[in-house]
Amino acid sequence: MRPRRPMAEEIDTEIAVIGAGVIGMACALRLAAEGREVVILDPAEPGMGASYGNAGTIADYAVQPVGTPEVLKNLPSLLFDRNSPLAIRQAALPALAPWLLRFARQSLPGAAAANARAIAALVASANAEWQELATEIGGAGILQHRGCLYLYETRKAFAAAERDMTHRRSLGIAVELIDPSTLAAMEPGLPGVEGGAAFFPKATFLADPGQMMRRLAARLQAVGVRHIAQRVDRLTRTPGGVRLGTAQTSIRARTVILAAGAHSRRLAAQAGDRVPLDTERGYHVEWDMPAPRLTRPSCPTTRGFYLCPMAGRLRVAGTVELGGLTAPPSPHRVARLIEGARAIFPDLGAPSRDWMGFRPSIPDSLPVISASRAGSDVIHAYGHGHIGLTLAPITARIVADITAGRQTGIDLAPYAVTRF
Repeated sequence: MRPRRPMAEEIDTEIAVIGAGVIGMACALRLAAEGREVVILDPAEPGMGASYGNAGTIADYAVQPVGTPEVLKNLPSLLFDRNSPLAIRQAALPALAPWLLRFARQSLPGAAAANARAIAALVASANAEWQELATEIGGAGILQHRGCLYLYETRKAFAAAERDMTHRRSLGIAVELIDPSTLAAMEPGLPGVEGGAAFFPKATFLADPGQMMRRLAARLQAVGVRHIAQRVDRLTRTPGGVRLGTAQTSIRARTVILAAGAHSRRLAAQAGDRVPLDTERGYHVEWDMPAPRLTRPSCPTTRGFYLCPMAGRLRVAGTVELGGLTAPPSPHRVARLIEGARAIFPDLGAPSRDWMGFRPSIPDSLPVISASRAGSDVIHAYGHGHIGLTLAPITARIVADITAGRQTGIDLAPYAVTRF
């Protein structure tokens, strides 16, 4: 006689959040604060994916979508140049073709302008929302209020930036264009930059994203949110609620928050929603050092990465590689980050470590924050691209409002799953 398989654990809960990145954790904490019973499901350590590996910027100035008329004009060379800040793994091209066609359409002038307005509406309260969240979880000291810089390595690039900054100002962004001498006074550890910089004075950043994620996870545990370290394979609607299946557990929830980042597309389809979600593979390289040479994140704009002063280290984070979830990290992309960092700081030695993670990318650069087509028992909260860290608290507030049936105070149509 064959031994019986152990019975799967059965869990009933009011709300199940799928995904323990910064979006999922912020949603779980907001819902728990409203007295909801919440469990969070993710096989990985909370917050240790893209939520940890990013540039640490609360980028309230990042109102431009990835797709713009300028990017569209240069798209062939960008995608097929191995050294481009926006690149594609050739083996992934057939699978990515439908996504790229949508991306091209969203890069046309009218669509790009509408997408920028929709991003600006979300990021407007990012700094205030993060200050509130950081204070709640005991992480206010990790949040740094020093602004952020875009660096222009030539005078031509600096002159061309005026149009971009005028557009950002029209969307409510505070920005100052500063000359090389002013930049040198602000960042004396930065070698001379010929063109100057754009300074975003209101921007904030996390001196240690990993530590902030650990504070957030600890706060969830303290308020009684259970973390089930399992991967959700199945999502099924039933008359009694939504049933989720893992290899070991069956969970029945009244409401499911789908916040699994780059892993959300399959479960969204099981909920009845086809979403053009694909994956950007992001990288960082770190050099351990007592003083990381800069006092604020600084982005050499033509190189597509940030120089990030973090606790005890300099992190160089960025570039975009479209390439799916399964391929190994690209040594070439890591080498490009090292080369780019040494172009700014020529004396950098061997890096201390490198990392790769996955960003959830939508062709219009707008997240999906809405109830499912079939009803509000499934709520989408993913697809934030490069600004997931920035938008975590406001996404959590919107998700809590949708869950409670409240007005959100913001037009959610641009972020609805029904737009596809």
